[in-house]
Amino acid sequence: MSRVYFSEEQKFNQWWIWLILLAISGVWIWQVVQQIFMGIPFGDKPAPDIVVALIGFFPAFTIWLFKALTLVTSIDETGISYRFKPFQRKPKTIKPGEIARFEVKKYNPIMDYGGWGIRLGSTKKGNAYNVKGNMGVLFEFKNGKRFMLGTQNPESIRSALNKLFRPSESQFEIQ
Repeated sequence: MSRVYFSEEQKFNQWWIWLILLAISGVWIWQVVQQIFMGIPFGDKPAPDIVVALIGFFPAFTIWLFKALTLVTSIDETGISYRFKPFQRKPKTIKPGEIARFEVKKYNPIMDYGGWGIRLGSTKKGNAYNVKGNMGVLFEFKNGKRFMLGTQNPESIRSALNKLFRPSESQFEIQ
């Protein structure tokens, strides 16, 4: 069993996301109360009661999904592992030998990658896995591809990467 240098779990727990989800759910709850319990049609062309009830699965599923979404990152002697639950069953691992250079840096998730989450091929800057904030590790691979991995603990991940890649290996930018 290898020694773990860094471990982090990030969730979508920003207040504004939950405010939006609760507002959408609140509209649905009001629709159910007004139309099904009070007998007053909701809107100009109300849907049948069964449709109104079934529509509730969408906000419920969305709330469950945002509650379940977790970016799990770990660094040990074998490399950098990451997993975006529940979409990935097994972690993906970046082996040290695949990396040409890396940089712990501040970035703009919206301008650089089009937002948060799993961002695949969204820009020339490469792929990104991020949940919140604007700090991450930019990996540049020997095959020319780039990958941004978001973090809430830039100093801890920098320290872990320093342990994984010895400072004598000058191709790595350890800042």
